[in-house]
Formats: sequence, C-alpha cells, structure tokens
Amino acid sequence: MAGIYIHIPFCRQKCYYCNFYKTVNQNFTSIFLNALANEIVSGKYFLSSEPVETIYFGGGTPSVLTENELVEILNLLHKEFTVTSDAEITFEANPDDLNPAYLNSLFSSGVNRLSIGIQSFNDEHLKKMNRRHTAKQAVNSVGNAVKAGFNNISIDLIYGLPGLTSQQWKQNLDDAFQLPAEHLSAYHLTYHEGTPFYTWLKKGTLTELSEDKSVEQFNILLDSCLDAGFEQYEISNFTRDKKYSKHNTAYWTGGKYLGLGPSAHSFDGEKRRWNVAHVEAYCNAIENKTSYFQEEQLSENDKFNEYILTNIRTKWGLSQETISERFGKSRADFFTREIEKYIQNKKITEQNGIFTLTRAGLFVSDDIMANLMII
Repeated sequence: MAGIYIHIPFCRQKCYYCNFYKTVNQNFTSIFLNALANEIVSGKYFLSSEPVETIYFGGGTPSVLTENELVEILNLLHKEFTVTSDAEITFEANPDDLNPAYLNSLFSSGVNRLSIGIQSFNDEHLKKMNRRHTAKQAVNSVGNAVKAGFNNISIDLIYGLPGLTSQQWKQNLDDAFQLPAEHLSAYHLTYHEGTPFYTWLKKGTLTELSEDKSVEQFNILLDSCLDAGFEQYEISNFTRDKKYSKHNTAYWTGGKYLGLGPSAHSFDGEKRRWNVAHVEAYCNAIENKTSYFQEEQLSENDKFNEYILTNIRTKWGLSQETISERFGKSRADFFTREIEKYIQNKKITEQNGIFTLTRAGLFVSDDIMANLMII
C-alpha cells in the first residue's frame, strides 16, 4: 500500500499558530499547478508502481483550488499511478470555503473524505487565532457536507490556547460531538518559531497556558471522547465507527508515501526526501530541471528509530516480534532494556508482545520516544 500527499501552499490569510509552509501570494497558482503536474509525472518512480490506496490534499489551504484545478490534478494522478478503486481521497478545507456548490463539486470530483479545519466553536478564540470563519460557518460546513453526500468527515480542534478555560474546551468538544462527523483530530497548541504566537510569547504579550491546565484539558479530551463513543487510535486522533484516517494510519505504521509540492516529504522505507519549502524556488527548479528536493538514505538505526517514532503513537503499538525480525538482536535487546522502566512505572503496558502507551504515558510520549531511539 502506498499513499500520495499533495501540498497546496496557498492561504487566503495566515493563522497565528501555523508553521506549515504557505503563502498568501496566489500569483503563482498557475505556475505552481504546472510544476506540480511535472512532479507528478516525474515522481511516479518513487513508489515503484505500488498501488496507491490513499491521496491526501493538505496545505496551506487546498480549498483555494477551483473544481477544474482539482479535477485536473486527480485525473493526472489516476493516469500516472495505479489508484485503487476504493482509494481514500482526503481534502483539507476551511469551513468558509465549503458552500453547497463547492461541496457538490468536491464530491463529484471523487473526493470521499473531508478534513475540516474548525479549530474552535468559539468566535472569540477564532479571532485570536486569525481564523477566517465563524462558529456558525463551522457548524454549517459539516451539515452541508453531509447533504452533498459525504459520510467520512474529520474535524480539527485546538486546545491549550492562551485564555482557553477547561469549561470552554469541554463545550468545544460537546459541540463537535453533536455534528455528523466520524473523526476528530485534536492538537495542543505548539509555539513554533516564526509564528506570531511564538513572537508574542517571547515578547511577553501572550501568556502560555500552564502545564497543569494543559494536562487537565488533555484529560477532558480523553474522557469526553470516551463518553461520546470515540476511540482513540493515535495520540491526537479519535474516531467512531472505525473511520480511521487510512492515509495517516499508513504513515504511522511505516507505509510508503510520495509527497508532492513545496515542503512535502516522501518515504519509501529505505530513504526520506523533502522538497524545497518555497513555492517560487520549487517552480523554478522544476522548470529548469534542477533538483527541488534533498534526500537521505536511512541507516538501520534510522529505520529502527522511524519505527519507534511512528508506531508508538498508535493503539497498535510496538511489536517485539517485528523489532526482532526487522532490526536484529542488538536493537531488540536495546529495546527490551529501555522499555522495562516504562512498564514498571506504568507509562507503557505490554500484552502478547505488543507495547502501547498508557494514559500516563500519553502525557510524556515525547520523552519516551526519545529514550527508546538509538542516537
């Protein structure tokens, strides 16, 4: 199984927390789409003719694309790759772009999964994040998506925001559970260098939520999802009716993927590569047939670390048998030694040779990952 990620780098305005590569200058749209088409044709060798079971449009804001632009991209992907008939095709979108006509065009184009960047149902907090939409638009976007025919809808929420109370966070979750969405991705705010939130934090004009409040809001997330019938299958991802994100699940469990567009990453099990994170540089390099990406061949330790870093995040966990078979005795012995202390302090649980994070382990997952990796 292989996946394709397409990075659409354009946004109508920049959110104050986001560190993904994007630009509000859409003068390059036409040039970018030509460059993307060339990369699709030249990049197909990366997946070695494997069937493509997932396609994911991220950004940026993919919903800046017109229907015709989206259809052209999808048609070319189907022409150049073996896309399975039941492929999951996910499209990230902002709520204010999802009017009924646009939703109908997305559905008719072949998109069968929506990831809607709601982030909050509180208008005050939406303004603080510099989001374009309102809470009402967020609610309407999900309802209109269902009317257009979508039955696989994910929504994104952010917690840990400055000034966000636990009561407000609980209300956000309650509002989300009232919607006909089968999937929830909930992320704690991270202060990334280069973002306005980071700048304001360093200047002291913004106060970070305390660690105790962050832990409290994470617990509210876990308890609320459990009560609402949402299964946690990755640290930040929850679903009801087993509507897992096939694309991200493949990423977390070692699947191959090809990244297209500026800043997109690719992985084939043996090497990683990443495209230049600048739309003009990306377009110029492809037009001039010069390199637009960097590449790294993975060592055996790199492959082991990749397995630890991705699989431990999920409900499927780390397999002692897989580690022994794929990475050899010395790394398996290292893993056995290092994992024991987390079993003893109840941060990790083991069942039939499968190691998964406990709730206590979820809070310190980054530290656990770092200590289980071979440096």
